[in-house]
Amino acid sequence: MYSKYGKRLLDITVAGSGLLLSAPLLLALVPLLYVVNDGGVFFRQQRPGLHGRLFYLYKLQTMTTACTATGWPLPDAQRLTRLGRWLRRLSIDELPQLYNVLRGDLSLVGPRPLLPQYLPLYSPEQARRHRVQPGITGWAQVQGRNNLSWEQKFGYDLWYTDNVSFKTDLRILLKTLKIVWRGNGIHTPGYATAPEFTGSRTEI
Repeated sequence: MYSKYGKRLLDITVAGSGLLLSAPLLLALVPLLYVVNDGGVFFRQQRPGLHGRLFYLYKLQTMTTACTATGWPLPDAQRLTRLGRWLRRLSIDELPQLYNVLRGDLSLVGPRPLLPQYLPLYSPEQARRHRVQPGITGWAQVQGRNNLSWEQKFGYDLWYTDNVSFKTDLRILLKTLKIVWRGNGIHTPGYATAPEFTGSRTEI
């Protein structure tokens, strides 16, 4: 019952309230981001959602579009701005995803939507993470975020897929607030966020 009706009601209520409360902050950030990112404010990228269906995910832009002399983007760590680093530390760059929640692309809680090019790299077991709506936060995020290996992340995602409940979602949301406040696990050491997923050597 919760998965079919209650979860969506919780999503709409919290996401709607969150957008209203964060609107002044977002409006204040728009001119700052416009200047720092040479006109860029929002980042938009396709991600696979429920059953692998693609949707556009929205974030505040935290990197410049600087490229090498040959036209290739510079490494993420070099393009990440000082403002962007602060936004990421407090997860403020994720606020536009509340709009994705209202649209039904995301849930508040679920496996994080990754890149479309990862889809053919999943094992059949790993692919089960797409049987539930992806989320802004999830069980893997509160267990270590980007300090985890890909196999660990997928293991936690699959646990959540098999154990969706109001109690679990509430627990994850409360733990997320604590982690965001402390700024834990934002990036894997040596990376701006996390290394690219290239497939698992063993089934999980």
